[in-house]
Amino acid sequence: MRQGKVYYKDYLAGIITESNEGEYVFQYDKNYVREHPKEFITFTMPVTEKPYTDKRLFPIFDGLIPKDWLLEIASKNWKINSNDRMGLQLACCQNCMGVVSVVPIHEEDGA
Repeated sequence: MRQGKVYYKDYLAGIITESNEGEYVFQYDKNYVREHPKEFITFTMPVTEKPYTDKRLFPIFDGLIPKDWLLEIASKNWKINSNDRMGLQLACCQNCMGVVSVVPIHEEDGA
């Protein structure tokens, strides 16, 4: 299982998880739901206490991953297969230009 803390602006918005079975789950943080109920990370994922699940990485997160030649550089430098979308997201999406970023959670860190 791999996880990342999802930030919207400077706020912890939630946690993105890839299960060992390859399913993706995004869960908004309870404090974020209470304090920022109208500040969704994307129109397709309104703020809710219910988790979002999918067999593919959600478009909002997949869109953060570098493309083309930059993807090739990232993939080679971190030795990550370009099809490993969660691995690329955790390696490349900590300091994105937009308002959403993803910071890896290491097992020893916990959520």
